[in-house]
Amino acid sequence: MVRRFRRSAMGLLAVLGALFFAAMGVGCALSAPTWKGSPNGHFDGVKFVSPGGPERFPDGGGAIGSFFKWQRESQRGPWGAYREEPYGAPPPREVPPGAMRVTFINHATTLIQADGVNVLTDPIYSERASPFDFVGPKRVRPPGIRFTDLPRIDAVVISHNHYDHLNLATLRRIADTWPAVRIFVGLGTKAFLESKGLTNVVELDWWDSRELGALTVRSVPNQHFSNRGLFDQDGTLWTAWVLEGKGGKAYFGGDTGYGPHFRAVHEKLGPMRLAVLPIGAYRPEWFMGPVHMSPKEAVQAALDLHATVAVPMHYGTFPLADDGETEAVETLNAALAAQPAPFVVLGFGEGRDVPEVQP
Repeated sequence: MVRRFRRSAMGLLAVLGALFFAAMGVGCALSAPTWKGSPNGHFDGVKFVSPGGPERFPDGGGAIGSFFKWQRESQRGPWGAYREEPYGAPPPREVPPGAMRVTFINHATTLIQADGVNVLTDPIYSERASPFDFVGPKRVRPPGIRFTDLPRIDAVVISHNHYDHLNLATLRRIADTWPAVRIFVGLGTKAFLESKGLTNVVELDWWDSRELGALTVRSVPNQHFSNRGLFDQDGTLWTAWVLEGKGGKAYFGGDTGYGPHFRAVHEKLGPMRLAVLPIGAYRPEWFMGPVHMSPKEAVQAALDLHATVAVPMHYGTFPLADDGETEAVETLNAALAAQPAPFVVLGFGEGRDVPEVQP
């Protein structure tokens, strides 16, 4: 009996050990190259930090402990099963100088059109936000605009390298369709994209900029983190983006917690004609709050940016956190009743012309 128990225990330990090393192997294989550069105010020589500092887990449990605490205590809101929905109308091929238009496609994917230039933000058309096609968060609705109905894409801006924001299959499809497209990323992500066969990549540090036709594309600080695997944590720069043209500025927040960076952007660059802000994947707030702001905080962010129009995104596509499918928009509407702000909630596939900034 004792020998049999020992054999069973040893067999279980062998299986657990094999699973552990397999997980480590997958985590290592998925890890992306990290930035090699001189230290500065938000890079310590190895890792990047957000404007508010490196602390993300105020309960002191660390990343792993906090994650498992969330999983133990999770109270997930409801999400529907996948269903087909009608696509939105094809966007215009471009807008004239001085004009600006935004189309909400899905998740953090929007089309921003300004001064004859077309820019996609964090595009994802894949079925899953995952490194695998058989497991991971799965979409509950199709993208709001057919890929074949997109206008010419001149540029893509990527906020960071998480799978729901940097989707390789979609980027490859874009590059195959529009070979001249430029892909803008934060420091360190260029090497990863080039290793996957993607070229014409421009990487920028916070506050750096490049010209794109009639627009200036500028990287600006936000509050998040980065990784593709287990061994590249915070090794590449996360960023928000400002597109500036004749008709004003458009802000795309990517993934971000709430912090002083919104006011800093306004202080340096002035008011935003458009602010595209995340509102979803915010519960539980004790865990998500440092990296995913709540709808109420998004209202304050729009006010901090002095936005003429704010459009919410990062909701209703992939179940990523405890908030339910419609909860983020419902909470946003309640927050707006208490604190008015210029939000316009677009339907999936809906586009809207953005009015000019009033002097």
